[in-house]
Order: sequence, then structure tokens, then C-alpha cells
Amino acid sequence: MKKPSVNLSHLHYWHKNLRLTGGLLMVWFAVTFGVAYFARDLNFRFFGWPFSFWVGAQGALVIYVILIGVYARVMARLDEAHSLNED
Repeated sequence: MKKPSVNLSHLHYWHKNLRLTGGLLMVWFAVTFGVAYFARDLNFRFFGWPFSFWVGAQGALVIYVILIGVYARVMARLDEAHSLNED
């Protein structure tokens, strides 16, 4: 049985994609669960509200949107570098 040939460019692309996804998931996990876990330690006022409430209610959403933007931008550059862009 003949083994399928592995294109090194696609392998490099896949490893970069996994590394990026893993890094962004770590940031997501830290924002989602870190704030809830350390909420008592984050007990200071920020724009009139407790900081833990502000990050949980507003700040986390901003971070999630930034994560999506970072993923889209980096993957667009990676697609272009590996000639996988959909023009």
C-alpha cells in the first residue's frame, strides 16, 4: 500500500494554525475562568463599579472580540503566505 505524500507547506500551515488556536484558547480560558476565580482579589472600584463585575460583564466581551479579530488577521496572513487564500 502506497503512503500518501505529505506536503511540508501544508504541515507547517497546520502546526501554525494549531499553535495560534491553542494560544488564543489559553487567553480565552484565563479571561473566562481567571476573573471568576480571582474575583475576591479584584475588589477595587473601576469607573464606579467593582472591577471583577466590570471585567465579567464588559471587559470579557471586548477581549473575545479582540481574539476573533486576531485569529482572522493572523489566519489571513498565513493563508496568503501558503497560497491558500480564497480570491
